[in-house]
Amino acid sequence: MSEKVKLEYNGKIYEFPVIVGTEGEKAIDIRELREKTGFITYDPGLANTGVCKSSITYVNGEKGILRYRGYPIEELAEKSTFVETAYLLLNGELPTKEELKAFSDKLNDHSLVHEDMREFFQNFPRRAHPMGILSSMVTALREFYPELKEGGEEELNTTLARLLSKVRTMAAMAYKISRGHKVIYPRHDLSYCANFLNMMFDSPVKPYVIDDDIVKGLNIFWILHADHEQNCSTAAVRLVGSAKVNIYAAISAGISALWGPLHGGANQAVIEMLKEIYENGGDPKPFIERAKDKNDPFRLMGFGHRIYKTHDPREKIMKKLCHKILDKLKIKDPLLDIARKLEEMALNDPYFQEKKLYPNVDFYSGIFLRAIGIPENMFTVMFAIGRLPGWLAQWKESMEDPDGKLYRPRQVYVGPSKREYIPIEEREKSTATEST
Repeated sequence: MSEKVKLEYNGKIYEFPVIVGTEGEKAIDIRELREKTGFITYDPGLANTGVCKSSITYVNGEKGILRYRGYPIEELAEKSTFVETAYLLLNGELPTKEELKAFSDKLNDHSLVHEDMREFFQNFPRRAHPMGILSSMVTALREFYPELKEGGEEELNTTLARLLSKVRTMAAMAYKISRGHKVIYPRHDLSYCANFLNMMFDSPVKPYVIDDDIVKGLNIFWILHADHEQNCSTAAVRLVGSAKVNIYAAISAGISALWGPLHGGANQAVIEMLKEIYENGGDPKPFIERAKDKNDPFRLMGFGHRIYKTHDPREKIMKKLCHKILDKLKIKDPLLDIARKLEEMALNDPYFQEKKLYPNVDFYSGIFLRAIGIPENMFTVMFAIGRLPGWLAQWKESMEDPDGKLYRPRQVYVGPSKREYIPIEEREKSTATEST
């Protein structure tokens, strides 16, 4: 017999079933709460509310665990590639050699973007933010490529591969056009990550030299960002998708949600913060004191996480990767020195220890992106490309969910009670009388 939770109110007892996940997580099924009791729950930020059952990603914030489809993030970052990880997220299992080759071939086949789309890119203002451009262009993809009908699994797989491949191409294209440079087309002989780097940095006057360590680093960066359970942007994809919109609109919503500085934009915000510290003498201590001051709106970017109450497992991998790439490229970045000092001081500060504010994945990822030549306004775009497999997997799962419903949250209304409408003439007289 399944476990139940009892709610007692005004002498009545209501029972609600308990749902238990495969890792022992427990949830109270309150779908009948309002019908039985007339109550709703109040949970700003949905921090205690489960909106779905999912078999994609497991996060344990207290223990610092992150797994995709059961595989620890540490093993995937060390042994896998981004394309293989994307296949895992979308299909539930690691691919065989034949399956991986077929998936990679499909990504190559759909890597080109319709030439007419270049006109859209070129008509954006030069100062337009790449995230705004990317969100708009993903929505526009629907006009160039058919949305899903009833074609079955093969059509679905083609559409998912099309998005995975073209978003990467569009990101590089937007960067080239923003600089007034010639657009570089994808090459069939390069891997997913190598192709992106080549499209970003190759030039007729200075051919880009593929560095295997940088390619490996980008693979790791995108693997670390590939999915993270029901975060803000993933919830946006599921929410918009619940209205049965086309897949391009749902993914565009995720891109827009990721843009915010409290979500995907945090990696850019970290670099801006480190620059501010550098410009003010390089000592992080005054900034740490400001972060501890309740009356100061300043906050240390890259510290703390809504889920992790210990070290973010991705941060450890990102920190190691960052040091490796900077040493390989012989880059002396003063921001890295400040980041090291800031991390050490914060981790030894009782305030940060008490509040469990540890560095998160964004803390070092911006320094890594700087090192491989990615401009700051493209940082969040890089996050979006990495998160795309997760969004697609989550969207796919939500479409197949037998319990799936249109997202329609409730609210607790705190506005005026019923009021009588006053004609505008009387409102004016009333105002004039009050003013005298």
